[in-house]
Amino acid sequence: MARKKRKVCYSGVGGQAVLEGVMMKNKDRYAVAVRKPNGEIDVEISNYQGILEDSKVKKIPFIRGVFNFIDSLILGMKSLNHSADFYEEEEEETKFDKALNKLTKGKGEEVLTTFVMLLSIVLAVGIFIVLPYFISAWLQERYSIMNESIIAVIEGGLRIGIFILYVVAISAMKDIRRVYMYHGAEHKCINCIEHGLALNLKNAKRSSRLHKRCGTSFLFFVMFVSIILFFFIRVDNQLLKVLLRIALMPVVAGISFELIRLAGRTDNIIVRILSAPGMLIQRMTTKEPDDKMIEVAIASVEAVFDWKQYLKDNFDKDVESNEG
Repeated sequence: MARKKRKVCYSGVGGQAVLEGVMMKNKDRYAVAVRKPNGEIDVEISNYQGILEDSKVKKIPFIRGVFNFIDSLILGMKSLNHSADFYEEEEEETKFDKALNKLTKGKGEEVLTTFVMLLSIVLAVGIFIVLPYFISAWLQERYSIMNESIIAVIEGGLRIGIFILYVVAISAMKDIRRVYMYHGAEHKCINCIEHGLALNLKNAKRSSRLHKRCGTSFLFFVMFVSIILFFFIRVDNQLLKVLLRIALMPVVAGISFELIRLAGRTDNIIVRILSAPGMLIQRMTTKEPDDKMIEVAIASVEAVFDWKQYLKDNFDKDVESNEG
């Protein structure tokens, strides 16, 4: 007799790992829980409205994904900076810091964070979008490959290969490995409640560290969708080819967002097939966390989400305590 499949229910809770901690977001409310050097857990709760929050534009399918992606970058950078503050050594303000604060009227850190975020986007586009194109163009010229479809496939394969190589390379860094462990703790807590289990250490530990709504899966969808869209770019000018690829990135992000959104709400065979490669890569970007890491993730969830009421509403479970 086949075992009955456990019900899974979308919670709307999402987050990311930060330095020695986890950020969890539920609607406009988010919390950053960090394990401080003295062992205590610090939890900061705040609201994040996002850009164009009240605009109807942000609710239009395929367009909303672009704004959600930007919001996730802004909030992610903000949360990461907050967690880093606990581990930065006290340093005297440099002349550059003083000049920047004076020029920006005390908003030097915000300006610098924005610059770093924009630079990161430029580097990401250069490494994962532009570089594969130029390598494939060189291979086309070097080996006289006339079939444009074959070149498009080669370019897509290079893009995915570079992405996987990047993930593997940064995994070797000790600090990144700890972030990956907190990433696993984040997923375990979300999976725990979405499978109808009380959010406690025991249940979270036995939950999966992989999740279909993960940012890693989103990035893989970006790679996959870009292969399909770029396949239809048929222009001769090399500069125009590069510019079209960059110009299409908002479209790629919009489509990828809808795919990851669908993956988080449905569990049919097609969605599972589409999600499989991203889930496979998550085995590299998540690691099994220790108990203290899971405790931090639980604290972050509980700061912004009433999981007991959620279980009662969606699984008809009345949980009076964290036991069971």
